[in-house]
Amino acid sequence: MVAGRVSTLEFLGGELRRARKESGLSQEELAQRINYSSSLIGMVEIGHRTPSQDFVARVDAELRAGGLFERLLTLVRADAAPPWLREWISVEKEATLIRWFEPSLVPGLLQTEAYARAVLGGGGMLRQSEIEQRVSSRLERQAILSGDDPPEFVVVIDEAVLHRRAGEPAVMREQFEHLLRVSERPHVHLHVVPADVGMHAGLAGPFILAKTPDGAEVAHLDNPLWAHVTDRPEDVDSLQRRWENLRGEALPRRASRDLVREMAKSWT
Repeated sequence: MVAGRVSTLEFLGGELRRARKESGLSQEELAQRINYSSSLIGMVEIGHRTPSQDFVARVDAELRAGGLFERLLTLVRADAAPPWLREWISVEKEATLIRWFEPSLVPGLLQTEAYARAVLGGGGMLRQSEIEQRVSSRLERQAILSGDDPPEFVVVIDEAVLHRRAGEPAVMREQFEHLLRVSERPHVHLHVVPADVGMHAGLAGPFILAKTPDGAEVAHLDNPLWAHVTDRPEDVDSLQRRWENLRGEALPRRASRDLVREMAKSWT
């Protein structure tokens, strides 16, 4: 991270603070006028929360900003995903089939906002403004699962995912409830590799396979520094073999949902 770098989210917050003060309004007064909490305004002003479209529209109208904050929000969203992930997001949007394996965490497309924030904040590697921008990007990506023509989405997770706490127990309860709801959709298939399988092909790390409209396969591999996107036939073939192995080890769809439902009780 470059020292002193101001993110687009922090810039939006600074402009909001400047415009509010120039209008002679306190955070509490602006909050009353736009029907949002003063605490949210404070969080936006310091770059610790990404505002919604409705929020910025109301701010623009109240502060007579001429659409400034809606334009800034567009920049925030464009800058939300790290550069190394943007190639994959383009693939994801066009995919007709996505197969995703995760050994440690709930896949990003199935994460709740609170769970995503806890995951991205873990380890203290990112500034709060960077966490918020990445949470915003992650939630925006999830729209592909609820669109008019969603891809078939098949997820395999290791049972360890269900035991690893991210945030408070309430965050985990909400995440499990969300998993159960989303996996009811006909195009979303959730499978769990149970712990008693022991060693399996997925322990080498997470990966995603996406099928494009022309039938080609593209793979995504992640590591602590960057994401790697490849369509090399030998890479894709290797991951497809790994995927078939994992699907063979995983529980069927109904049994997987039953395990998630049972594990949810441990977070009460």
